[in-house]
Amino acid sequence: MKEALLPFFEWCDATALASYIQQSQWLFPFIEAFHLVAFAALGGAALLVDLRLLGVLLKDQPVAQLAKDARPWFWGALALMFVSGGLLFVSETTKLYYNDPFWSKMRFLFLGILFTITIRRKVINMDSIKVGHWAKVVSLVNIVLWSGVAWGGRWIGFW
Repeated sequence: MKEALLPFFEWCDATALASYIQQSQWLFPFIEAFHLVAFAALGGAALLVDLRLLGVLLKDQPVAQLAKDARPWFWGALALMFVSGGLLFVSETTKLYYNDPFWSKMRFLFLGILFTITIRRKVINMDSIKVGHWAKVVSLVNIVLWSGVAWGGRWIGFW
């Protein structure tokens, strides 16, 4: 599967946008700063709800309401991450193609989004009495998945 993507990666690397970002001294760090701030917002929104599911934080707040309030932050931050991440990706596609932490990050990102919009959403919308210990398991899995995204992103530069 990965080998089939090499032509796409090579095409991205040859674009004018990639060249522009690569030749600029300040553009890559500027985009990366936005990417990191967006991930911090996404992580904060997710972690707030997960810590509530664990019963550690905001115990008097209904989980469904807290999740509803955090949702625009989560999805807005994810959108900004995709835009900034896309620009970062285009600027160093050759490096990323051969970078194992990048592929780990992409797997965790896919699983994190999938888990968030399926299982976690169902648990958040269930009656808390029916959820029981599953809420804790779901919150821990979600924390692990999004931590995997952060871990992968952090290690891209060291690989």
